[in-house]
Amino acid sequence: MSSIRILIADDYKDWRRQVLLLFQAQPEWQVTAEAADGLEAIQKAEELKPDLIVLDIGLPKLNGIEAARQIRQLSPSSRIVFLSQNKDLDVVRAAMGTGAQGYVYKTDAPSDFLPAIEAVLRGKQFVSSSLKGYEFTDTSTEKSPHRHEALFYSDDTVFLDGFALFIAAALNAGNAAIVLVTKSHRDSLLQRLKAESVHVDGAIQQGTLILLDVADTLATLMVDGLLDPVRVFEGFSGLIQTASKAAKAEHPRVVICCECKGSLWAEGKTDAAILLEQGCNELAKIYEVDLLCAYPLSAFHGDEDELVLQSIYAEHSGVHSQ
Repeated sequence: MSSIRILIADDYKDWRRQVLLLFQAQPEWQVTAEAADGLEAIQKAEELKPDLIVLDIGLPKLNGIEAARQIRQLSPSSRIVFLSQNKDLDVVRAAMGTGAQGYVYKTDAPSDFLPAIEAVLRGKQFVSSSLKGYEFTDTSTEKSPHRHEALFYSDDTVFLDGFALFIAAALNAGNAAIVLVTKSHRDSLLQRLKAESVHVDGAIQQGTLILLDVADTLATLMVDGLLDPVRVFEGFSGLIQTASKAAKAEHPRVVICCECKGSLWAEGKTDAAILLEQGCNELAKIYEVDLLCAYPLSAFHGDEDELVLQSIYAEHSGVHSQ
């Protein structure tokens, strides 16, 4: 039997080592390359055209789902098996929607990994035993288009009106909202929501309204002063999953109203603001979310900011300035 050439992509060296040990059960399975981030996985897949790619989801630089989409274009004959710690059904559906043939939950790897590889190499689909009974194919048409809008506000009244209307519409429809605001805006926004007939205390208690502080949230997303894409993906994924489960609608959506990017911009961290915007767009490819991002007009300085402003515009489906 000819050898099967394999690429392993996982940012944790210990996991790559464990996968290598599992592959030793079959001498014809040859691991020819490893990758520690999504961009490296794409580069090696294009270069080597491996027969099989074992791919994590929470990869640095580019998450595994987007990496898989690009790999499918660059190396269409490569079969993809996801090996991930994430078992949220929306994530699994998005992963399988890339054209991957297998999905193994890392906790199930001791019993499921080798059967998954054998099934995929035979042209069969495989999902972990803990995910059996769910349908993960033909989901691309199920997901509704998302809104990702930017609000450039001239004063707090414009900011509060924009956020309150966005949040109230979601909660009144039985959906959920994740709100990331500065301490200076929090109390005023809660009062504004109450004026929109939102039962704020009840929504917070039920988990359909999640309120977070911008500074505290950004601190969890940074490593050595730089925004970490893996922390963004995993942190927001967890919040979205929690909010979605609390929502009352039959097919819930989650709105995210966020001051984080505007705060980064105001601090001169424009690259981090754009990177966070891009991370939100990656999340919107997986989850049923709509986003509203607030930027203070006072932070912009004319022509010198024009190029960055255009980059911010490019990440949004709509832009409002008042």
